[in-house]
Order: sequence, then structure tokens, then C-alpha cells
Amino acid sequence: MTVTTRFAPSPTGTLHVGNVRTALHNWLLAKQAGGRFLLRIDDTDKERSREEYVEAIRADLAWLGLVPDGEERQSARFELYEREFARLVAAGRVYRCYETAQELELKRKVLLGRGLPPIYDRAALQLSEADHAAKAAAGERPHWRFLLDHDQPIEWTDGIRGPQHFDPRQMSDPVVRRADGSWLYMLPSVIDDVAMGISHVLRGEDHVSNTATQVQMFTALGAEPPKFAHEALLVGSEGKLSKRLGSLGMAELREAGIEPQAVIALLARLGTSDPVDPALDAEALAASFNLAHFGRAPARFDETELARVNAAIIHRLPFSAVADCLPAGMDEAAWATIRPNLSRLSEAADWWQVVTGPIAAPPQADEDRVYLAAAAGVLEQVGADWAALTAALKEQTGRKGKPLFLPLRQALTGQDHGPEMAALLPLIGQAAALERLRAAA
Repeated sequence: MTVTTRFAPSPTGTLHVGNVRTALHNWLLAKQAGGRFLLRIDDTDKERSREEYVEAIRADLAWLGLVPDGEERQSARFELYEREFARLVAAGRVYRCYETAQELELKRKVLLGRGLPPIYDRAALQLSEADHAAKAAAGERPHWRFLLDHDQPIEWTDGIRGPQHFDPRQMSDPVVRRADGSWLYMLPSVIDDVAMGISHVLRGEDHVSNTATQVQMFTALGAEPPKFAHEALLVGSEGKLSKRLGSLGMAELREAGIEPQAVIALLARLGTSDPVDPALDAEALAASFNLAHFGRAPARFDETELARVNAAIIHRLPFSAVADCLPAGMDEAAWATIRPNLSRLSEAADWWQVVTGPIAAPPQADEDRVYLAAAAGVLEQVGADWAALTAALKEQTGRKGKPLFLPLRQALTGQDHGPEMAALLPLIGQAAALERLRAAA
């Protein structure tokens, strides 16, 4: 069996980190087995689906390196849905209903008031063909429900949650088609999974009840259900779902200077017992991906942790990988010097400005201005050699530690901290360094 997974977003908005985590885990599961990862655009909602969101989804996946092995769009598959729906009608597995939303809500309230579960009572099954004809003549159009088999317990072994058991008698027959003929999520998804040869469905635990219903839909269509796994949902660092987490998109992360490798490294391991390792690339993450390592506790997404991972990724990037993104004139030696101080690649331009100037050095105390004037004289003699400069100044002035180093760094860079001065001073050059020391003095 070829392992085939899918990511099935609705193009009613852009992807957020929770969506991307689902896509990534399906990609890892497929790649680990040498299988296929498919993208299915669930665009049956014609009113809310937008083509710009389809393009944004593709762009986000491409940015992350999650290139699908194929793509399908539900809006192009309506003929298939009609054929399979007709089979279910003929087999008596879907039936017509006419209750309004208000009538259904009243039934739910009555059941809850009696201490009973609010399960649909299947009243529509009692309608005769004459009743249906009368409703049609009156202009009433039915919605359709899938008829659950009450004699067939619903069971599967979940890849994360273990053995699952549902009693169909405690479940409502789900609506699968609206009165206007449009489709709800449940049935088209099953039809597509069968047609696309999906072998594994990995998704959030909020879909567990959907899976219970869909297991019987697969059987009704004469297909073997795929293997299911439901992972815990993401929560914010504060331990609960947040509006920001639900809207934190890839465009926002890109604009903040987050590298795609950092997103992959963090999200690949969230929810598992495995440590986040910035050194692992996507292939290594796929090789180590294991559903048995997922826990049931909510997976915490922390933007501070993402920033830490991003910095670690930046510190490993070779010059060849970033050359096109660096400021003009910044060579491999400069990159090696500046790289350890970066948390985002965009900060390289700020440090290059320190090298090329101009800079704004802080004002110095009188004794430090005298010291910097002496430093300029020494620099003229030893050149842009930090070790020679500081050794001579230490011997000449008796300064050591912070009083020796900090005024020099401030005068030469305008900063209190930064790259090693031994590597930075040659980049600045003797002429520019002399000019800065004299200006500070």
C-alpha cells in the first residue's frame, strides 16, 4: 500500500499555524514512507471561497517547502459527488428531511429539558411518498441526512488516541446536503478520500466525532476506511486557545523575518515527546516522524520559542544560502562575523550599517574622550588590529576590562554589544575607525 495523505484547507481565509502544522505532519507522514502528499482545495462553499486564498495557500506551502504531489479541487468534482450520492439514495442510506432550523432547535430544547441527549428523532423517515409529493407541490425542498446504521458499532484504532468506540444510537444522522443542493463537508470529503486513494487521515482532535460518522460513510460506499489519527490542538503559551494564535499566518511570520526552516523545525515536533532540534532539515524530520510520540495534552505554541529556533537557524545558514538577501558589499567574511548576533536575517543590514557608517556614537565622559584620543594615536600605529590596539592601550593607560573595551566599542560601532571586535574592526577598516575615534574624542 502506498501511503497517501492529504491536506484539505477551505479557501475562505489564509493559513494559520494550526493549519500549517496539520499540513506539515501529513507531509512528514507521507515522506517518511516514500508515499504521496496531496493538496485538496475544499471550495464547495461558493460564497466564501476566494481564488486569492487558493493562491495564498499554494504560496505558503511553497515557502515552507511542502510541495504537494498532486492537487484536486472539490468545485471540479460535483459530478462525482452526484453519482455517489445517487448510489446512497438507491441504497436507502440518505433520506429527505424538511424541518427548519427553528423546529430542530425546539426539538433539541425539549430533549435537553427531559434530560435526554439532543439526537435527531428521524421523524422524516415516517413520511410517505405522498407526503414528499405534497411538500414538493407546496414548494418545500428537502435537505438530506445520512442514515447511520444503529446495529453497527463504530470502532477504529486511532494512530494517536488508541482504540475508539462510538454508539451510533447516541448520534444524530448528519445532514450531508442542504435544501439548495449544496454540500456540507462530511460526504464529499469521504468520496474524495476514496477516489484519491487516501490511506491515512491525520487531523485535529476536533474531528473525532466527524470520523465516527465518516467511518460508516466509507462502508456505505463500499470502501475500506483509511487509517485515522487525531492530534491534540494547538494552544498559546498562556495555555489556552487565543484569537491571535488562530490568525497567526505565514505572511505575518515572513514579514517578521521568521525563516521557513524555523517554522518547520518547531511545528514538526509540537505535540510530540521529541525535542525541537533546529539542526534537523525536513528530510531528517520525516525520517524521525512517529505518531507513537504524540501525546494527548494540548500542544503549546510559543512565539518566543519560535524566535529562539529562528535565531538558531540563522546561526547555521551558510553564506551561499543568504548571499542574495544581504546588503550590497557584504561578503562571506562579514557574514561570518555578523551572523552570531542575528535573530532575523533582516538585522544583517543594521549591522552592515555599523560597518559602513555613518554611526551615532553616544557622548563620552571627559576622561573617556582623552582615552579615545589616545586610542586614535595607537590605531595609527598598529592598524585595524583589535588585539594589538587593546594590548597597547592597556599598557599605556592601565585600563582593563569594561573601561578598556566599552568606550572603544561605543565609539567604533555606536553600540554597547555586538559582534566580536577582533573580527569587526578589520571590516570597518583603519581609516574609518580613526575617523570615528577622533569624532568621539
